[in-house]
Amino acid sequence: MKAARLYQFNEPLKIEEVTPRQVKSGEVLVKVTGAYVCTSDLDIISGHIPEIKLPLTLGHNNAGYVEQVGQGVPDFKKGDAVAVFGGWGCGSCRFCRQGEEQLCSLTRWVGFGVDGGYAEYLHVPSPRHLIKLDKLEPVDAAPLLDIGLTPYRAVKLTLPHLYPGSAAVIIGVGNIGYFAVQIMKAISPGASVIAVDVRDDRLELASQLGADWVIDGRGKAADEIKKITGGEGAQAVIDTVCSNDTLGLASAAVGRKAIIMLLGLAGGTLPYSFLALPAECVLTNSVWGTYNELEEVLALAAAGKIKADIQRFPLKDINAVFSSIRKGQLEKQAVITPWS
Repeated sequence: MKAARLYQFNEPLKIEEVTPRQVKSGEVLVKVTGAYVCTSDLDIISGHIPEIKLPLTLGHNNAGYVEQVGQGVPDFKKGDAVAVFGGWGCGSCRFCRQGEEQLCSLTRWVGFGVDGGYAEYLHVPSPRHLIKLDKLEPVDAAPLLDIGLTPYRAVKLTLPHLYPGSAAVIIGVGNIGYFAVQIMKAISPGASVIAVDVRDDRLELASQLGADWVIDGRGKAADEIKKITGGEGAQAVIDTVCSNDTLGLASAAVGRKAIIMLLGLAGGTLPYSFLALPAECVLTNSVWGTYNELEEVLALAAAGKIKADIQRFPLKDINAVFSSIRKGQLEKQAVITPWS
């Protein structure tokens, strides 16, 4: 099979022929027809994510069709459309036992610690990582496995702080923010959604996605948020960027007993002390999501409550896709289709 493999940090991936592993008892081989290209792959390529061992086939957001099943896999058969939950864990630590495998060691995640789905086939060690797709095509499901799942979990964690008439702020309407706005509108208990960005096209997009307010981050965004909220501030702020500037905005725009959720990898810092934030304000982050939460995301998409906007690319174009992402030239969610 053809696969895109990383042999050296800061070098392009190499497209080469790789022999798929033999499918053993309890395992599944998936024919990959959609692999979402995540910006975190750029951090892997640059060597910024620790514990990554090379060579490695990247790609942690994969969907396709079952090609082969090993003995002891009664619930799947060849031809089944499936999404692959990427947060593979050991299955026995306390996080895995409570259903949060994505909090297990990064060295076990597909595309981080084991070979991923920028390939024609993906070896899946257990059917517990697979979700059957009934109403979604695999290529349409692929982006949801990360940029749908990650903000979904984050939004769920903010819900105890929200109530009808409160406000939730989404900072950054890139790929994560694109879904965060939709998900917050779909599942929050009547909170107003305020989207902040520094690009006019993304502010327009946020309005189209249902944001109640859009604010230009190049102006006095915190003052505008305070005005909208009657001086109190937002009850939830999800920062999908996490630069020094956006974290400063988050702390200035948040209210009492509220929550600031960090989702971005821009590397900014936020000074934290007793008087740095309003009373009993929570500052935390959120990591990917659980298998059950992914099922919920896929159900939202199947019901038409959230949507992706994808652009397809063949496997041979993977390095060109990464180049376009670095330059900010992709406005849609890039999905690799290895068999095209």
